Amino acid sequence: MQITVVGCGYVGLVTAVCFAEMGNRVACVDSSAERINALQSGVSPIFEPGIEALLQTNHGAGRLTFCRQLMPVVRHSEVVFIAVGTPSADDGSADVSQILDVAAQLGTALEAPTIVVCKSTAPVGTACRVQAILDQHCQRRGVSWRHRVVSNPEFLKEGAAIEDFMRPDRIILGTEDADAERTMRQLYEPFVRNHDRILCMPRRAAEMTKYAANTFLATKISFINEVASLCESLGVDIEAVRKGIGSDPRIGHHFIYAGCGYGGSCFPKDIRAMLHMAQEQELALPILNAVEQRNQSQKGWPLRMLGKVFGDQLGGRTVAIWGLAFKPGTDDIRDAPSRVLIDGLLAAGARVQAFDPVANENIGHAYPDALDRGQLRLFSDPYAVLNDADALALVTEWKQFRQPDFALMARLMRTPVIIDGRNQYDPAVASAYGFKHLGVGRLPAESPAPVLRKVV
Repeated sequence: MQITVVGCGYVGLVTAVCFAEMGNRVACVDSSAERINALQSGVSPIFEPGIEALLQTNHGAGRLTFCRQLMPVVRHSEVVFIAVGTPSADDGSADVSQILDVAAQLGTALEAPTIVVCKSTAPVGTACRVQAILDQHCQRRGVSWRHRVVSNPEFLKEGAAIEDFMRPDRIILGTEDADAERTMRQLYEPFVRNHDRILCMPRRAAEMTKYAANTFLATKISFINEVASLCESLGVDIEAVRKGIGSDPRIGHHFIYAGCGYGGSCFPKDIRAMLHMAQEQELALPILNAVEQRNQSQKGWPLRMLGKVFGDQLGGRTVAIWGLAFKPGTDDIRDAPSRVLIDGLLAAGARVQAFDPVANENIGHAYPDALDRGQLRLFSDPYAVLNDADALALVTEWKQFRQPDFALMARLMRTPVIIDGRNQYDPAVASAYGFKHLGVGRLPAESPAPVLRKVV
């Protein structure tokens, strides 16, 4: 098929390279000259394992092209994907202005009936608004046909997006049009040959499915973090509880790891958008409000643990940080827990020495003044950040941090303290090397169970 993807960000680029890999001819359009120039040179503007190889292969084969102008390429497209950003507005709502702007441009540029697919995460009713804009343009031009708008939300995990697209657990098609459904099924057929995972539903249901999925996963994370907080007070190890409840297939092991909170471009934004949609309908969503509040509190956990160890005397201390991205496998630092920790440490007058395999540059752009004055230092070696450090905070659970050299760490650090924000380390092992280990809902190896405040 001839496909156009509008927006060469995370979702758009992954969508484009994967469809091109299956033999489709894909034209990518983006307003950023810098981004288009990089893509034409075979350089991906985003970090995602495997994406650059697919980009270079398909661009070199002529199946994947890039340009800044919509008009020349969209005329011959059978399917157009809208994959532009929907950032949070000040009131928490998702800003869909870019989607609507693209719809207006398509209304002028499209010269034949075309399937227009809303790939961006957008509030319920957005696809209908796109349909209305396109219909208005058709009426003004006096044509008898109309475009067909489909909602096709993405379910990609940063760090595993190529795998998720190539081997999806489900593909949601929001459409009531039989011809549009048939074309979209044909387009996705190579990805689901072993087992049909395509679910078709009304457009509004498809849009809600995306929000419901992300907010439910965020709820699981905040739930286990809340249980971990109670475990700390009751002298219970959250890891034992996690394994116990995760063994129940109705619950499962996914997204029930206690830690220092979630971040990224999806969960925080989608929670806020869901709450705003409810507010517009004059409905209260107390569970999701609690999820958001718990996560904001959880991001402050590493700083609170440092305060527990050092009191209010963080000024002048050196804190090492392992992991700056909001999760492994990405350089995305949006709403990352590391940002809350760095902000708190800088405000307290501490020195920060940090390492991340891929996110150092983004953190440097976020804290140029702290870098200039030397209060924040970024290293290319994870052990270099430990020199004379008073504590190490593990914030992002990259694989290379899972089995570190504890003996070397103890020799390098001024004070052997580990603030384990992802519960990666066995407290007994860390203690054997002389470390004071603080985990989320974990029992310190060297301490007996605390005395309970009341009999339970």
